[in-house]
This record gives sequence, C-alpha cells and structure tokens, in this order.
Amino acid sequence: MANMKSTPPPKTIWAYAYQIQPPQGTKRLHGIKSLLDHAHAEAQLGARTWTGRVVVEEQVTHILIVSDSPEQNHDANIRLEAKLKELNAGFSITVPIAVTDDAPETEVAGE
Repeated sequence: MANMKSTPPPKTIWAYAYQIQPPQGTKRLHGIKSLLDHAHAEAQLGARTWTGRVVVEEQVTHILIVSDSPEQNHDANIRLEAKLKELNAGFSITVPIAVTDDAPETEVAGE
C-alpha cells in the first residue's frame, strides 16, 4: 500500500481593487508603484501574501491587490490610501473576493 502524504489545503487568497477616478497618469503614480513594491517586500519577509499592481485605463485607474487576508486595514492599505489622498485622487475600494484554484488535482504516475 502506498504511503499517502497529507498536504495541507492551500490558503485562501483574496483579491480586491482600488478604483481611482479620474484616471491617473503613469508618472503621477510612480510613488504609488514604489509603495506597492515596498509593501510586497514587507509581506514576503513576514511570510505573507500581499501584492499590488497598477492598471491604467482610459476611464479609470485600478490598483489590483492580492492578499492572504480579506482584511483591508493592513499597514500597506493604510499607507496606500494616505498616498492616494495626498495625490487628491478620488478612489473607492471593492469588496474582497476569495480566489480559488478550481483545477482538478491529478495523480502523478508512480505515486
């Protein structure tokens, strides 16, 4: 009988977005991008997941956040919102949505 290894279930990842209107230019968001990079590095050091990406579109600018928590009051979020207010950028934030991997697990031959 094969030895079955018990692997812990993957942790839930959450996604949400800041929506900035009117849209902001890439140069104006340089400080935001730096803040997101710093927050990502801090999360990695703490063995956490938290990353953000700026998506500039014609009608709205999005900052997409992926995190290991649905909470939106982490230090990174607080700093991000303070920076957006400093830029006088009107923004709203979406509700966090759990992101799951629905791909079926496959067995590897010989296991």
